[in-house]
Amino acid sequence: MKTRDIVIFSGEQFSVPQCIQRIDHQSTHGWQVRYGGTKLFSDHSQDGSGAAAALAAATKALLSRIAKLPAPSRLQRKPSGNKTSGLPVGISGPIVRQRATSRVRDCSFAVSLPTFGASPRGRSVYIGTENTYTVEKYQVALAKAIELREQAEEVYQRAATRAKRAEGRALKAQLAAA
Repeated sequence: MKTRDIVIFSGEQFSVPQCIQRIDHQSTHGWQVRYGGTKLFSDHSQDGSGAAAALAAATKALLSRIAKLPAPSRLQRKPSGNKTSGLPVGISGPIVRQRATSRVRDCSFAVSLPTFGASPRGRSVYIGTENTYTVEKYQVALAKAIELREQAEEVYQRAATRAKRAEGRALKAQLAAA
């Protein structure tokens, strides 16, 4: 898991894991865990002397949350405001094109399939040609496109959670060795 070095107001330096933020504001001093909600672990001191114990408690809580909760998803959940087609996120179309070898145009949906740790893959879901296109075929193709996108999102989420938990185990081992 990524860590960063933070120097707090008292001059102490800490190596802080991702998802933990330092809060130093007037009478509030502590570490805030931001994973599956937020929770503040106070220093219980104005001079920062309790910062190390508070960070240890925050890190323990973070590792517990990582072990139990799914990883936060970075996938877009709602269509952008500029999208006018009314189709779900990751689905575009219908796209009409005429191939060089054909006399008739065909129609399809373009589906973006997210892949964790890599660029998204693209799939095309065929609807029909200009001679065979019907509302029923459109609806069947749209349902297939939505299903493909949902399956890819589930696989993405499982892979993200698996990766986050592996990072958590590595951090736990690193802390145990220190």
